[in-house]
This record gives sequence, C-alpha cells and structure tokens, in this order.
Amino acid sequence: LADGSVVSWGDPDRGGDSSAVQDQLKNVQQIQATGGGAFAAILADGSVVSWGDPDRGGDSSAVQDQLKDVQQVQGTNGLFAGGAFAAVLADGSVVTWGKPGHGGNSSAVQDQ
Repeated sequence: LADGSVVSWGDPDRGGDSSAVQDQLKNVQQIQATGGGAFAAILADGSVVSWGDPDRGGDSSAVQDQLKDVQQVQGTNGLFAGGAFAAVLADGSVVTWGKPGHGGNSSAVQDQ
C-alpha cells in the first residue's frame, strides 16, 4: 500500500495470513514470493520479514541476524522447486533460507 503496509489474503498455509508479522510490515519496499507459499518483504531499513509456509521460506529466523542491509530478495519458483529465498546484501554477499533442496542452504558455496 502507499503507506508501506501490507494486506494479504488467501490460503493461510500459503502466506495468505500475515497477521503473525503484521506489526513488522511497515515501510515495505519490496515483496517476493516462492512458488511454495511463502513471502519475504524488504523493509526501508534493509531488514527482511517473512511469512507463510515455514518449510518453504516463510521462517527466516535461522538467518535473521544476517539479514541486514538487504538490497534484493529473490524467491525460487516452480511446482517442485518453490521453497527458498536468496537475499543480496549491500556488500554483495548472499544469504539463503528455506527448503535446502530448493536452494535454501548455500553453505557449500558461501565462500565463493
């Protein structure tokens, strides 16, 4: 919305219910989705709020402390590969979360 807030609707298990994070969804700059039913919003301060299916990117708590100065977020899409997010930080590094088999675990290539 014009004031940077978010309204969601649809299947609650697929991100249609953002009430658990509604108080955090202020000054939203960008929203991305995975094909698996999760959403990630970049806020004006460079932080990220996610919601939806926790196994498919809706739970970013494991990497929340790394999600600072986020410039861009991209979600994976596809019937069988829609369950992870990648965030590009201001320093060019990448943070991933979500379903490991869908790209949510980039630890094997993190140093490259």
